[in-house]
Amino acid sequence: MIHRIPNNKQQLFDRWAPAYDILFPSVFYQAIHKRLLEYVELPREAQVLDIGCGTSRLLDRLASQEPTLQATGLDFSAAMIRQARAHNRHRPRIIFLEGNATALPFGENQFDAVFNTLSFLHYDSPEQVFQQVSRVLRPNGRFYLVDITTRRQSESESAYIPVSPGGVRFYSPAARVRAACGRHIAWENRYD
Repeated sequence: MIHRIPNNKQQLFDRWAPAYDILFPSVFYQAIHKRLLEYVELPREAQVLDIGCGTSRLLDRLASQEPTLQATGLDFSAAMIRQARAHNRHRPRIIFLEGNATALPFGENQFDAVFNTLSFLHYDSPEQVFQQVSRVLRPNGRFYLVDITTRRQSESESAYIPVSPGGVRFYSPAARVRAACGRHIAWENRYD
């Protein structure tokens, strides 16, 4: 039997969705989410957005930790959104939408925090993503970006390292600062 490789990222994630939590074990994401949530500061009754939410494990954990949280998960894969809704039927405070990070379907100053966990490397236009995040964040809102970089890449000024012919790339911290178009960014490089 021959399996065709999808010709775009959306098709790939649509195909992966039913088995995504098995393919990428929850132990991996638990460790990443645990570390991230140590840094998260949210106001009471916060409005948050998770861009590239996938099956929504982060919002599930965040909602367990923050009982008054109102959350929106956004993903460009309809199949991932279906999985996220199925996982979170018991959480009416979390809604899920299909959409693109380069054209967020929200008004200005709508969210106290925006999250992006391990999906930034899929964006062809990081400048647009930063512009959209800046637009939807409230004053003093925070953008929590978790991504993979290598120690060598963090010390480099190069824009990105291509990972696949499909456009997946690791952006260096320097490239992220340039893409932020003058917006303040603070980050911490962690290799443990």
